[in-house]
Amino acid sequence: MPHLRHEKRCPAPVAGVDEAGRGPLAGPVVAAAVILPLRGVPRGIDDSKKLPAAERARLCGLLHRRARVGIGIVEADEIDRLNIYWATMKAMTLAVEALGESPAHVLVDGNRLPRWGHPATAIVGGDALSLSIAAASVVAKHTRDTIMLAHAAAHPQYDWHANKGYAAPAHLRALTEHGPSPLHRRSFAPVARAGERFADVLMRSGHTASG
Repeated sequence: MPHLRHEKRCPAPVAGVDEAGRGPLAGPVVAAAVILPLRGVPRGIDDSKKLPAAERARLCGLLHRRARVGIGIVEADEIDRLNIYWATMKAMTLAVEALGESPAHVLVDGNRLPRWGHPATAIVGGDALSLSIAAASVVAKHTRDTIMLAHAAAHPQYDWHANKGYAAPAHLRALTEHGPSPLHRRSFAPVARAGERFADVLMRSGHTASG
């Protein structure tokens, strides 16, 4: 279970940072930064991947009420311009800036740090080790899932209510049948290939109709 040993080695306040949505084919990458309260830390915080959606939603609500939370969002078109690595770094930077308080130290999940002026430590597997990073993982994951569920209502053909934009078989089939949406990351190879196939089908069908 995540703990506070890393936080206790750092000057306060300590922010934990994590992201959600690096791998999907559609939608934003979302990062969260969380400074936990001295008292009243919600129980049950864990790596978001280990928690069911309902528990993530409950914890996210409690964290917004009891902790200091910042969220950074980088949309698909900017992911295409920057590439996913730099888009993730930007989302993390935006999340820390949104805290409304400058942390004395930042703990970041992973092995890379954004180019910022904050003293920081990268922790591989940090969402399973640091309570602050785990809290950030819960907020980032729930926030992104909520965004994708809202988009799913407008684009039901891609099955985002189930796959949240990841490369599930139903999503890949829909990409081939309907082509990419404005929310797809066109710099990602499966989206680019599907877009080319869809354009080719349209062109062929146009030739057939005109012939």
